[in-house]
Amino acid sequence: MGVLVELSPSECRALLADRSVGRVAVVAPDGPHVVPVNFALVDEAVVFRTHPTTVLATYGRDAAVAFEVDELHDRSRTGWSVQVRGRTSVVVDSRLIAHIRRIWDPAPWADGTRNLYLRLEVAQLSGRQVGERPDPGEHGFGPGVQWSPAPGPNGPPW
Repeated sequence: MGVLVELSPSECRALLADRSVGRVAVVAPDGPHVVPVNFALVDEAVVFRTHPTTVLATYGRDAAVAFEVDELHDRSRTGWSVQVRGRTSVVVDSRLIAHIRRIWDPAPWADGTRNLYLRLEVAQLSGRQVGERPDPGEHGFGPGVQWSPAPGPNGPPW
């Protein structure tokens, strides 16, 4: 049985920055929904795109949500999970959308138009892992490596 270990904030950020698919949990009138999304980590916020008529757009805009990214290995019973909690906001400023696209546009895998950008401000960040610590070479972090947002040449435009 593996030991459950809390990940540091910098380890959580590095794991978030290394992934592009996660899940957003949102509450609708018929109960909670968990929606897989492509995302990008831009300036300390999780950014994802959706269609304006989806459950995520309808009940996840300007709302408190949870977001999770993880990696699990059934055979070895090891893995990690990072959770973000906070409020979303709709990105309407064209300069901010351009900034997001310059850093890393969260391109959806699914077809269709997904032109509504939602930005999740990180209010709470936590992570746990079971078993071996994630390999620094595999995930881009390790002792002494600090994650930092990647602002544009003159800083964020907002």
